Amino acid sequence: MNFAEIVLSACEAIVANKLRSLLTALGVIIGIAAVIAMMALGEGAQQSVAERLRGLGTSVLTVRPGQAFSFGVGQGQAALTVDDARALEESTNGIRAVAPEMAGSFQVEAGTRNANLSVTGSWPSYFEVNNYQVASGRTFTDEEERGRRRVAVVGALAGQQLGAASESLVGQTIRIRGVPFEVIGALQEKGSQGFFNPDEGIYVPLSTAQLRLTGQNRIRSISVQAISDDELPMAMAEIDRILRREHRLRPGADADFNIRDQRSLLSTFQETARTFSFLLAGIAAISLLVGGIGIMNIMLVSVTERTREIGLRKAVGATPGDILRQFLVESLVLCSAGGAIGVLVGIGGSQLLQKMAGWNVAVAPYSVLLAFGFAAAVGISFGLWPAKRAASLSAIDALRYE
Repeated sequence: MNFAEIVLSACEAIVANKLRSLLTALGVIIGIAAVIAMMALGEGAQQSVAERLRGLGTSVLTVRPGQAFSFGVGQGQAALTVDDARALEESTNGIRAVAPEMAGSFQVEAGTRNANLSVTGSWPSYFEVNNYQVASGRTFTDEEERGRRRVAVVGALAGQQLGAASESLVGQTIRIRGVPFEVIGALQEKGSQGFFNPDEGIYVPLSTAQLRLTGQNRIRSISVQAISDDELPMAMAEIDRILRREHRLRPGADADFNIRDQRSLLSTFQETARTFSFLLAGIAAISLLVGGIGIMNIMLVSVTERTREIGLRKAVGATPGDILRQFLVESLVLCSAGGAIGVLVGIGGSQLLQKMAGWNVAVAPYSVLLAFGFAAAVGISFGLWPAKRAASLSAIDALRYE
């Protein structure tokens, strides 16, 4: 028998038992669909993390206050000040831009509406460092920051909390903690950054926030943008050197500040998402193994049912290799057909999850090839034993079988 005749014979055997073939392939269909859907969820999570990484700005380091020490004993949290930020700004050794930041939640009023919103005070460089784009109006200037002007820039969704579109607030006056501020700009939507959504915030000059809102000189953090990704280690070393000098720390003393590389943090999240996606796919692949066992069981039953047919084929000249290939191809066709249907069901299911649950999904081509290849491997692996059993039957014993 040539290969075409073997494939045709296998397809005829499958079609002859449509319902049984469908139920047999169901395990493979469900397994492939689950693998595709789970890997799509994992890929979507990785892409979401990548979007957050781009939204944070490029080559950005964050400096936060750490534990203050005196003679090796912790004395509570240390402080960062605007003077620290100005000292960093004066350095050009790997540092492009510096943006000190202080933030708090305050009652904001616009007309008859009011809401408790996050208000961030910073320098004009804050918008460049953190990759903010203006949708309407403008951001505040260095002169307005130094002059302690009462101007504000609103996030893309902040207006919704105040009963109006953010862009419609440009040119209007809002009151933050009872202090009037003129809205001079509205930002483009940036997207949530985990526990913090910058689109719902309001941004004012740092000097104004210190004078009018908080009444303190301490700042929450300092964002430092390096010249490039390659300059990040140099920028970290420069920050450490300058802040140790500003805080009068002795050589070898513990630092009272922390330098965090946001890219490394989100890379960790991305790696976690990747590991989680493969874990989910591995769990889903167990159903493929169950489907493979079902195929092997049905193929063994088929060998028993078609014992006389095997005897007749051998009697007219079919070799054990022909019988082996026939049953092996039958198992492979059954798994491959189930795999193709499973791929379509998995892609459709992942799109349905995206629409109904709002989850980020992305079907990667490699996941389709991997799942389909695994289905073919299941067909070969679990069809081999029944095929060998069929090929090993004696023609005389098979013809005598009742």
